[in-house]
Amino acid sequence: MTLRERYDAATAALEPPFAIVDLEAFRTNATDLVRRARGKPIRVASKSVRCRALLEQVLATDGFGGVMAFTLPEALWLASEGLSDDILVAYPTVDRTVLAELSRDERAAATVTVMVDSVEHLDLIESVIDASGGAGPVRVCIDIDAAWRTAGGRVRIGALRSPVRTADEAAALAREIGRRPRLRLVGLMAYESQIAGVGDNPPGKPIFSRAVRFIQAQSRVELARRRAAIVKAVREEADLEFVNGGGTGSVEKTAAEVAVTEVAAGSGLYQSVLFDHYTNFSGRPAALFALPVVRRPGPGVVTVLGGGYPASGVGDRSRLPQPFLPAGLRFDSKEGAGEVQTPLVGAAADGLQIGDRVYFRHAKAGELCERFGELHLIEGDRVTESVPTYRGECKTFL
Repeated sequence: MTLRERYDAATAALEPPFAIVDLEAFRTNATDLVRRARGKPIRVASKSVRCRALLEQVLATDGFGGVMAFTLPEALWLASEGLSDDILVAYPTVDRTVLAELSRDERAAATVTVMVDSVEHLDLIESVIDASGGAGPVRVCIDIDAAWRTAGGRVRIGALRSPVRTADEAAALAREIGRRPRLRLVGLMAYESQIAGVGDNPPGKPIFSRAVRFIQAQSRVELARRRAAIVKAVREEADLEFVNGGGTGSVEKTAAEVAVTEVAAGSGLYQSVLFDHYTNFSGRPAALFALPVVRRPGPGVVTVLGGGYPASGVGDRSRLPQPFLPAGLRFDSKEGAGEVQTPLVGAAADGLQIGDRVYFRHAKAGELCERFGELHLIEGDRVTESVPTYRGECKTFL
């Protein structure tokens, strides 16, 4: 039985559009992430999963521990549901209402850590504590700029995130936190997006691939030295519980740094399209969505219902979902992925009939769950369970 036949058999009772997760592939990917982490715990990035039932499965897997949430409202919800007693919010928040809720909830304040990278963040959190009558202390983590800069800083490669870059800057912010009894510094984080989120082996681009690998090698050396110096300087100011780094694309590289105590990963669980082209690992596509064939406009063309599910980021073709099964389909260059219908061209189109399914992969991982209310979990050739996504639980955090 082919993969497509297996998925068709498992979902025969379902009407597309729908989304599925192949549990064998999902668990294999989780196991491989643990192998790559070399004994260091993996904090699962919830934005790349966006399904509470699957987050529970991951956290029950040896080698995973803690959650990296993407908003504070999400973190408080996950904490209230008992998902984890260690939740780090990966991005700074200015949501005063939810900060007030955090500061007044003793259990949540002991579970959730918020991200900061400036004195302004500290001032805002304290002003909320004052206004709300919260007790604190609020747990905070300093975000460190992990981008790579050439000599003189004329060229920067990496995400525009924190303004805190040097050991002196990090230590100064740590000292400032230490002066504020209602805040407690518990962690450091540095996300090297130029390594963890950029594939070093894109197809058909050998020169570009070599350039990416060169930049990533240079960046790893620079960041390892700088991160070690930052951690040493901050540990002189505070007792850190964790130093977080990396992502799916850099797990084993980041884990090799002595200064790093844990790594983050999430996209590698679903193995979305943007993580296909790395030399250091190869995951199995686990999360798919199926659309029905509704038209046959002519030879070599079929039209499916919906499909316009682009991923966030730069607006180019790399952010479009990709036809996966059957193989041999591609978007029409003039239409792409449409809001209500998507024409697909290629030799495989002539083998499809009205009502057949085409399976797609999303360019990014968890964003698929913003389009579907449930995920149908497949083992072998049957759906063993259907579980709600965040959207299915009426939770939309961004």
